[in-house]
Amino acid sequence: MGARDAKSVVVLAHPSPDLYGSDRMLIESVRALAPDWRVLVTLPAGGPLSAALAEAGAEIVILPVPVLRKAYMSPLGLVRLAFAATRALPAAWRLLRRERAAVLYVNTVTIPLWLVAARLARVPALCHVHEAEDGVPRPVRAALSLPLRLARTLVVNSRASAAALGGAGRRGQVIYNGVDEPGRVTEPRAEPGPPARIALVGRLSPRKGSDVAVRAAGLLRERGYDTSLTLVGDIFPGYEWFEAELREAASGEVVFAGFRPSVWESFAEADIAIVPSRVEPFGNVAVEAMLAGRPVVASATQGLVEIVTDGENGVLVRPDDPAALADGIARLLDDWNGALAMAKRARADAARRFGKDRYHRELREAVRSLAAPAHALTRTQSR
Repeated sequence: MGARDAKSVVVLAHPSPDLYGSDRMLIESVRALAPDWRVLVTLPAGGPLSAALAEAGAEIVILPVPVLRKAYMSPLGLVRLAFAATRALPAAWRLLRRERAAVLYVNTVTIPLWLVAARLARVPALCHVHEAEDGVPRPVRAALSLPLRLARTLVVNSRASAAALGGAGRRGQVIYNGVDEPGRVTEPRAEPGPPARIALVGRLSPRKGSDVAVRAAGLLRERGYDTSLTLVGDIFPGYEWFEAELREAASGEVVFAGFRPSVWESFAEADIAIVPSRVEPFGNVAVEAMLAGRPVVASATQGLVEIVTDGENGVLVRPDDPAALADGIARLLDDWNGALAMAKRARADAARRFGKDRYHRELREAVRSLAAPAHALTRTQSR
């Protein structure tokens, strides 16, 4: 029997081929599981995530399934969703049966079809929730959490994510994301500028507060602070209008850098990292900025308040408030020695609380406990 056949199979289902927060966490999940299981990851299309997953030890299968997006939230959209699900469900079921999956690991609530496929194939499912949609209407939240009843194990990436699920979240196990440290840390500059370089790493989207950052940058310049803002990231398809609005509102001191596969280069170039999200279930980028040794200004919302303690390891400001964000940045610039000391504390704190080894250990145990009954049943039936 070859090594490929000797290991039980864990199938990981993911909705995106990109390389943003939950996508990067999938890489760490693969690294956690690959030593003990044969890991097969399904993606809807090829993309930059594929190579990173393969390097981490996964096999890749391209299998498009419908992803819950706002585009489906209309009568016509629901018809399209039902049609796409009807086509995709048999293929998902066949994959689980063909591979004799010991566990299905669904890496988001936005692809509930996989949970249905797991129930039909009699494969125990774990759903890893990275969302915290507490701002949407209650019926929508109920609809999003309903398929979670099909998951035997529920993992959430923050207490905020658990709370947003309502009753369903009470059975969720909180496993904070594990973030890999940079290979080399570029020490921050002794003086921030001129100009002081501010970086926002993440998708260009209303959820990430890109517009709040652009307006705050304008306010800082009006107050006499010599600053520049770099936006690192792209839009989701269909949000071209938002990028157009950002560019119209931005001055010449705002740089649209586009997507970069590594966050460390962006933080190495920056003096200050900002995370002005309106919605942020966890906030990988805040942890990454801390590990890069950069002072952080973040919105006091959802999972970010579980990462950042104001004045201790960063600055918290009111969300959706450009003036408050500008105040938070100015607070660091006005006491740069204090900002550097805080960044040093934050780096040690992030490594202790959000290290990848701790994440690997906790996630591996969650999957192992789910797979154990299936293994026991298989051994009994083979006797």
